[in-house]
Amino acid sequence: MDLQYQLKAGSYFLYDLSETPSQITGERRYKLRTDTVAVAFNRQTGEIHEHGAPTRIQSWAAHTRRRLRAAGDWDEANNLVVVSGPWPVDELNKCLWNRIHCRRVFQRIGSLPHGKLQRREFHEERMRKAA
Repeated sequence: MDLQYQLKAGSYFLYDLSETPSQITGERRYKLRTDTVAVAFNRQTGEIHEHGAPTRIQSWAAHTRRRLRAAGDWDEANNLVVVSGPWPVDELNKCLWNRIHCRRVFQRIGSLPHGKLQRREFHEERMRKAA
């Protein structure tokens, strides 16, 4: 599967690019539509375990942490991180394709632009704050 998120009308749509587009509309069917995206990954390795709607990912992570701790794997449970919110689409897609990038994004999460602002709007807002 070749997954990619796209931002349309204020919502995140997840597409599998390996599927063929519809012959009638030319569009692919989306796998997920959500207002914000959550990503569960290993803080040490950057490996993504799950991504999608925040409520489902938070629930999955809580269950997985409980299971890992019950098995005595405390370090692995503590390394499981969930980040949710309005991700910039290009950063989100890079995380899906490259596990090292996900770890880097986590290190600079506070400086990422709001995911639903366009690049130009983000830079204008940043310039206003700097002035």
